Amino acid sequence: MIVREAMVEDAPAIAKVHIETWRTTYHSILPEDYLARLSLQERENRWVKMLNTAAKDNHFIYVAENESGQIIAFADGGLERTNDPVYKSEIYAIYILEAYQQQGLGRILMQTLVKKFDELGFSSMLIWVLERNPACQFYEALGGQKVRFKQIEIGGNVLDEIAYGWEDFRFLL
Repeated sequence: MIVREAMVEDAPAIAKVHIETWRTTYHSILPEDYLARLSLQERENRWVKMLNTAAKDNHFIYVAENESGQIIAFADGGLERTNDPVYKSEIYAIYILEAYQQQGLGRILMQTLVKKFDELGFSSMLIWVLERNPACQFYEALGGQKVRFKQIEIGGNVLDEIAYGWEDFRFLL
């Protein structure tokens, strides 16, 4: 397994992982018709834009490839987006194809982002997660504490979201 910085050329594969993971992870959280309508082209266009501006925006995107060179996961993070007084960096997303989950890849991707945050002089971070997302157990197992709550709207549905925070993430290194 190889973890590396993402390139613009990775946008189609990242978009595919993004949509496939939403469909498998959120199938019991979001309506099936909403998940079925997710547009690969729209998601790819978003990733191209993000990858083109990531460096100047202090936005870091990494991909994981399997032995065949296929992108099977990605992690996305950077500066905390709301000027939180405690948490200075943020993991925006970690998505792993279902067939590759529960194999330690999530931890590796988190450590990759944490290392980057540490290099930038940060020691705290958070991640926002849908409350019913099975990944909540993963973040709790890595020492994340529930620190913030909000409601968001996705596809016409109001959902609860939790922020897991680490005031000092360096133990994850």
